[in-house]
Amino acid sequence: MACSKMYPSMRLAARRPLTLPVRARSTAAAAAAAKERAAEDRARGKPCPPGQVDHMERSDKSHKPCPAVTMSFDNTQEAYKSKPTWELLRSLMVFWLCSVDPLVDRNQQLLRLSRKLLGQNLFESMMKMTFYGQFVAGENQETIKPLIKRNRAFGVGSVLDYSVEEDLTPEEAEKKEIESSTAEAEKENLGSVKREKKYQVQPGFGDRRGGVISARTYFYADEAKCDHHMETFVRCIEASGGSSEDGFSAIKLTALGRPQFLLQFSEVLVKWRRFFHQLAADQGKGGLAAVEIELEVEKLQESLAKLGIATKDEIHNWFTGENLGLSGTMDLLDWNSLIDNRTKLSKLLLVPNLQTGQVEPLLSRFTEEEDLQMKRMLQRMDVLAKKALEMGVRLMVDAEQTYFQPAISRLTLEMQRKFNKDRPIIFNTYQCYLKEAYDNVTADVELSRREGWHFGAKLVRGAYMQQERSRAAEVGYEDPINPTYEKTNEMYHRCLDYVLEEIRHNRKANVMVASHNEDTIKFTLKRMNELEIYPEDKKVYFGQLLGMCDQISFPLGQAGYPVYKYVPYGPVNEVLPYLSRRAQENRSVMKGAARERELLWTEFKRRLLTGNLFYTPRF
Repeated sequence: MACSKMYPSMRLAARRPLTLPVRARSTAAAAAAAKERAAEDRARGKPCPPGQVDHMERSDKSHKPCPAVTMSFDNTQEAYKSKPTWELLRSLMVFWLCSVDPLVDRNQQLLRLSRKLLGQNLFESMMKMTFYGQFVAGENQETIKPLIKRNRAFGVGSVLDYSVEEDLTPEEAEKKEIESSTAEAEKENLGSVKREKKYQVQPGFGDRRGGVISARTYFYADEAKCDHHMETFVRCIEASGGSSEDGFSAIKLTALGRPQFLLQFSEVLVKWRRFFHQLAADQGKGGLAAVEIELEVEKLQESLAKLGIATKDEIHNWFTGENLGLSGTMDLLDWNSLIDNRTKLSKLLLVPNLQTGQVEPLLSRFTEEEDLQMKRMLQRMDVLAKKALEMGVRLMVDAEQTYFQPAISRLTLEMQRKFNKDRPIIFNTYQCYLKEAYDNVTADVELSRREGWHFGAKLVRGAYMQQERSRAAEVGYEDPINPTYEKTNEMYHRCLDYVLEEIRHNRKANVMVASHNEDTIKFTLKRMNELEIYPEDKKVYFGQLLGMCDQISFPLGQAGYPVYKYVPYGPVNEVLPYLSRRAQENRSVMKGAARERELLWTEFKRRLLTGNLFYTPRF
């Protein structure tokens, strides 16, 4: 059943000479069309995916329509058919340990003590039989292949993620972050007064690992280290391309350059967007969703001239030179395009100063080395995107803290515009615990539709909530996080539903539903059924972490849905920081939901009572 509300593409069709799909349809018309298409599919003998699927009932009982309305995640024999019994027992033990507070609170001390008492070899063997074996695929590109092959045989793909981190003390991390996030002009107290505190490094929050679960963290050392990270990501992309035909690889932009640039560029983007919303409020259009705001060009030109941004003739030339505002209105995407063309890389960090009525540099000056560092980060991103295109691998750019994220999202979007012309290669990540998540998703979808490239998104709830809230309260800016878990769920489903509607009406959109939440998975399956988005279309992917939520991943994969595990790998000692946070994450997950342990225990008892205790998967 298609949504009957009006989508932005209808407005665009009226105001631009573009061929765009009309997305608003009545419920009755959508239902009738759906029945016709279903009948055609049955006549063609279009197959449905096998698996534990409960389908929507139709009048013709002889055929099961696809996709599924919902799916059972209770059949443990199907959910764990890829696992030998000893792995079930390992999972039970690891999950139980993750629920014991004293062990989790002191996990780093216990790991160091174990290594000291057992020696390196015995310690590594113990870790491979327990925590490391549960959550990490192997030490290198060769040792991870058996697990990737086994998962693939049972319908589950891989998102490779090289999860090595430096083992820094909090003091070392803080020192590195402050040094790498402060410009030379700020060190000399030149121009730093203009900066917003949110986008400056803050004492006490330099160690970005604090209050973060699961996400790996990089700290800038020098340009050579960034080159090393790039080469590591290149090898990861090659490993993904060599081990599967449809793999993903994950990267973080803080690994590729000095965070100073991300902070500064984020502040510039936010200030220009805030300026746009202020101009909208002046025209009586405040409070609307970002993509719904359309400014009257004539009034906008007058406002810019009054502020002294430029002369009226100069502003008129801006608009006519870029063929903007020809319909008499300008929206946020037009605005971004205008700003892009006014601020090339050499003048990238310019912001409007409403007090002086001038466009001014964010800082009084940049050193030649700082300018080179900005360019090198962009060059490294370009290398990785080209390698992903060459290897046929999708590249997922992970989300990070809100003071970095505007720049990360914008740079990722630029990669999408360049590399997603023929198929989705670059995927951006949207954190749905953010109040602005829906505006971000809708604006990027709208831009992809307008320019004709393939939109790729990974939707997550978010990994930095505790840190973000603490920093906002202490530094003194608005909390960017939704007030409750329920509001975050609503935001997730709202963003997801928008992208699913876009997939239904424009086949160039793609989304990964990265969630362990069964309600979210079932919501997705239901909407896919209503919108007739088929698993074999490979437009909607599902993602879970290795070692967790197998009762969701494997039934989905065996039913024909594209599903992926986030597969960390790396040497034992170098992934210990990652494992430490995984223990922290599992504590919160396991305390709130013992369901996974119950299912594992049910399957173990079933095998014991049916004489299958020594079951080994065959593939």
